[in-house]
Amino acid sequence: MNTAIIFNIQKFSVHDGPGIRTTVFIKGCPLKCLWCHNPESQEVKKQMLFDSNKCVLCETCVKICPQNAITLENNKLMTDPDKCNHCRQCEVYCIPGARQVAGKEYTVEEIIKEVMKDKVFYEQSNGGVTVSGGEPLIQINFVEELLKRLKEENIHTAVDTCGAVSFESIQRAAPYTDVFLYDIKLMDDEKHREFIGMSNKLILDNLRKLSQIHNNINLRMPIIEGVNADEIHIEKTIDFIKELNIKKVNLLPYHDIARHKYKKLDIVYKDEKMSKPSDEKMQRFKEMFEKKGYETKIGG
Repeated sequence: MNTAIIFNIQKFSVHDGPGIRTTVFIKGCPLKCLWCHNPESQEVKKQMLFDSNKCVLCETCVKICPQNAITLENNKLMTDPDKCNHCRQCEVYCIPGARQVAGKEYTVEEIIKEVMKDKVFYEQSNGGVTVSGGEPLIQINFVEELLKRLKEENIHTAVDTCGAVSFESIQRAAPYTDVFLYDIKLMDDEKHREFIGMSNKLILDNLRKLSQIHNNINLRMPIIEGVNADEIHIEKTIDFIKELNIKKVNLLPYHDIARHKYKKLDIVYKDEKMSKPSDEKMQRFKEMFEKKGYETKIGG
C-alpha cells in the first residue's frame, strides 16, 4: 500500500491550476530555495514547528510527552529530535497552540476520500486536484497511483513540479496529468547554484523532454528583486522556451509571508538580498512574454 507524508490538504485553492481545486502538498524537495514559501516541505520526514511567541511555559508538553523528548532548559523548551516520534500528544495538549507537527502519513485511498468531498465544486468551476509539494514526484509511486485514481473518478489533475527529478518519474506521471505547473527559478546556472543549491541543468533538460510528450505545460516563475528580477533573465527564459510546447506563463512576485515558519523550524530566513519587484517592473516582464505570444498572468 503506497503512502506519503502530506503536510497540507488545501481546499478551495484558486492559484494552483484552473478552477476551484484541492491542493495536496507532499513533503520532500531536492531544492533549497532561499525564499521557499513552505520550508516545512523540504524534509521528507515529519517535523515539529514550535512558536515561541505563543508558548507560555506551562510545561504541559514536558509532562505529557510519552518519549520524554521535551525539556525546559534555561527557561526555554527544547525538543530532542532523536527521541521525538511526532506522536502529536504535545500538539493536542498545547492550549496556546504553540506546537504543530508538519506532516501526516496518508494512503492514496485516504486522499481520494478527502478530495472527493469537493467534487461538486470541481465540476462547477472546471477545477480539480493539484499535487504539489515540496516536490511531489520524488514520491512517484504514491503520486502515480493517486493520479490514476483521480482520473478514474474523472477529476482534472495538475502536478506542480520543480523538475529536479528523474525524467522517468515525470514520464510516469504524464499520462494521468492534465496540466503540468512547471517552475523555472533562474536561467543562469551559477546563480541557480547560489540561491537554490543545485545546478539547473536537469530542470531545463526535463522541461525540454516533457515538452515533447505533453501538450499542456504552464510555466511558473517566481520574480524576486535581487535574484532574477531583470530583463536578461526574462529574455533568456523566452529564448529557451521559444521552441517548447508552452503557451501560458505565470509571473509570481516575491513575498515573505512564510517568514514565521522559518522561526518555528529554527531556520534563519536569509532575505537580505530579496525584495518584491515594483508593479511597473512586473508589468514590463508580462508585456515581454505577451509580445512573444504567451498568455501571461501576474500571480498564481
